[in-house]
Amino acid sequence: MKIFRIAFFTLLCFIAFASCEKDDICVEGDTPLMVIEFYNIDDTTALKNVTALRVVGQGQTVTVNTVADRSSLNTITIPLKTAEDTTSFLLISNSASDDNGAETGNIDTVNFSYSRLEDFKSRACGFVINYDNLDANLTTDADNWIQGIEITQTQIINADSTHVKIFH
Repeated sequence: MKIFRIAFFTLLCFIAFASCEKDDICVEGDTPLMVIEFYNIDDTTALKNVTALRVVGQGQTVTVNTVADRSSLNTITIPLKTAEDTTSFLLISNSASDDNGAETGNIDTVNFSYSRLEDFKSRACGFVINYDNLDANLTTDADNWIQGIEITQTQIINADSTHVKIFH
């Protein structure tokens, strides 16, 4: 009888501990977005709205969902690709559509290159991608509305501060 009680107590303890489940809630965040601020080319310390701004990933047919489409903004946050070392965006000033639905705004293409750094957050969150060695270049055309680009932080580990300044 004593063996039966010990076996029963051991089984009960095993079931109690086996039923405990680890808390797999991710609260540590996701891959950070890149923060871009737009500044006045004549006064490089003054923020300046871009009128009717549209942001589209190059090769995409839809706008970036982190930016309100055709809004007048001086700050945006946009995602970089997590599986490649470059991301290109079409930044469109004065965006509008003609009668056929074609874009009539001034389109500038900005190319971002970077190194990807995998960062293990937790079992629940898994890996997030941080970015390092951020660089940008503007594809020049006959009518660039963007006059200059300055990288203020080459590493993107959060979206708490500005990473890129664009002057127009």
